[in-house]
Amino acid sequence: MRLDKYLADMGAGTRSEVKNLIKKGFVTVNETPCKNADQKVTESDQIAVRGMIISYISKEYYMLYKPAGVLSATRDKYEKTVLDLINTKKRKDLFPVGRLDKDTEGLLLITNDGDLAHSLLSPRKHIGKVYFVRLNGEITKEQIYLLETGIKLEDGVRTQPASLKVLNKNEGISEVEITIYEGKFHQVKRMFLSVGLEVIYLKRLSMGNLVLDETLRKGEYRVLTEKELADLKEITKERIKNGSDI
Repeated sequence: MRLDKYLADMGAGTRSEVKNLIKKGFVTVNETPCKNADQKVTESDQIAVRGMIISYISKEYYMLYKPAGVLSATRDKYEKTVLDLINTKKRKDLFPVGRLDKDTEGLLLITNDGDLAHSLLSPRKHIGKVYFVRLNGEITKEQIYLLETGIKLEDGVRTQPASLKVLNKNEGISEVEITIYEGKFHQVKRMFLSVGLEVIYLKRLSMGNLVLDETLRKGEYRVLTEKELADLKEITKERIKNGSDI
């Protein structure tokens, strides 16, 4: 790729700022000063700015504890998005894997790995997403049965069977954990509304074997560990191997 694109991708500055650095001789390629912004370089070249080596990272993976009030989008003219919470400016192609409603909080994976994102979100892969839900109403056995066997939403679409565990029922409020294997628009809220229950709080706890790090505070994020990333990639392979992607 071009030298200026390489440096801009890795957060050394905007394209114009990077070109200025190159022009002034602050950039070296394999320890040789370079003033040609369109020089072709590869990830194996040693690129440095003012003596600091800038390694190229092709893929990035972050676990974000999304707070309520933030949009699961890459950009918005009027409201804060999840990418506004990510301070790293190394790449311009990061995006959230799936969406959480504006008022929903919890685990959100931020990456630029489109293949992994597609695998995690595909309903055919049958990768579970677990949510903690607080409901306005005491859930009944009949409602649980309907949710666990698949329910028809208000637009006629039928959901896949879900798994549900009741954590607490008290004074007209229920707290449950629900696992779904797809990601339709506002799905969890619509599922409960279809059986007459209103969601008053919603938090995503996990996606596949990636579990929200509760040491993170709302709005904080961290890089995925090597094991977390390896496990995510492995679980998508297993789903294909077991025939769930057919």
